[in-house]
Amino acid sequence: MNIVLLESLGIPDSLLNEYAKPLIKAGHHFAAYQKDTDPEVQIQRAGQADIIMIANMPLSGQVISACEHLKFIDVAFTGVDHVDLEAARSRGIKVSNAAGYSTEAVAELTICLILSLLRNVPQVEARCREGKTKDGLVGCELMGKTVGIIGAGAIGIRAAELCSAFGCKVLAYKRRLTGNEPSFIEFVSLEELLSRADIVSLHCPLNDDSRHLINRETIGKMKKGAYLINAARGPVVDSNALAEALDTGYLSGAGIDVFETEPPLDPAHPLLRSKNTIVTPHVAFASEQSMEARAKIVFDNITNWMEGCQSNIIL
Repeated sequence: MNIVLLESLGIPDSLLNEYAKPLIKAGHHFAAYQKDTDPEVQIQRAGQADIIMIANMPLSGQVISACEHLKFIDVAFTGVDHVDLEAARSRGIKVSNAAGYSTEAVAELTICLILSLLRNVPQVEARCREGKTKDGLVGCELMGKTVGIIGAGAIGIRAAELCSAFGCKVLAYKRRLTGNEPSFIEFVSLEELLSRADIVSLHCPLNDDSRHLINRETIGKMKKGAYLINAARGPVVDSNALAEALDTGYLSGAGIDVFETEPPLDPAHPLLRSKNTIVTPHVAFASEQSMEARAKIVFDNITNWMEGCQSNIIL
């Protein structure tokens, strides 16, 4: 098999070599490249590949169609909306993801963003460096707040668990209940969650139902003075509508880790200029531990697929 990794997995070369060694020893060819989003470059690098490995770099139908030998796409990411699944499906190409690798990392950054907003950390840090005081910037505690989790998968539930440990009332919304939901979460409708939550945290996948789920209408159903956290996918939020709500003071603040496109962002992006907005360049998933975990998952995916027992199945 010809295996091509089209972007870094964020681990040391020594660890990458360790994971690739059994495949090479078994007679497979393995090549690794740095990220390049140009489809022509991707085709040049992966045109003869049986297996393509990517993380969150877009993989278009143009590239998939040009790789005549492609049989398996191994995605080192939880979401797969950056992969043209229809193109893969039309050719019978199998797709797996790396579900579960970043649950703790994303949940912890969610808490970090919430606490930083509530305690005005960016503002008081700047005051301290300027030789000034906290006057006018005394924040509030997380304990006692009502947190609404939209998307109660593994990450949403872990974020809810951490909020509960801080003494929060936790609400959650998801489309289908299984009956095995945690007892410390109250599951409600989306409209009720928006109206009751002091903090709304997004942890849902991107699909036709969730695209621009947070828009002018749904923001208008949120409590005045509430906070929004997005560590899910950028297009779940209408950035212009959110920036407007922040600048008018309807919402008190936002913590945003994901955007419509991957960073670097256009400096004119509305959420880079809106009031009381903490922005991070899509880092929620990335910790030393999570990067190592996802590398192991995606190499295990290859082994399992070769042995006829595909894991983490998307297609």
